[in-house]
Amino acid sequence: QVRLVESGGALVQSGGSLRLSCAQFGSTMRLDPMAWYRQAPGKERELVAEISLSFGTRYSASAKGRFTIGKGSVKDGMYLQMDNLQPEDTAVYYCNGRWSQHSYWGQGTQVTVSS
Repeated sequence: QVRLVESGGALVQSGGSLRLSCAQFGSTMRLDPMAWYRQAPGKERELVAEISLSFGTRYSASAKGRFTIGKGSVKDGMYLQMDNLQPEDTAVYYCNGRWSQHSYWGQGTQVTVSS
């Protein structure tokens, strides 16, 4: 009933910026919380940032101060503004949203930061 699609990933130089977007298709139920995860090669998927009506926003230690998560309407979806990107940020970034016991994932978008 819900499909999430990420976009905005690209190859950027160290210190550059990217803005990732997560669009919701299908059901218009408002997912909460929503979050951005990332998974680097050979590593486990990790939580980067999340947003909820219950607690506002939360960030991982590495993301705090550099990344900003935001959420608009159901149609507009969610974004992740990433500034001062570093090579260690290289990963596939995934959009996630939850509703009740359901959890929805996007297909991921590749972010590569060159040194």
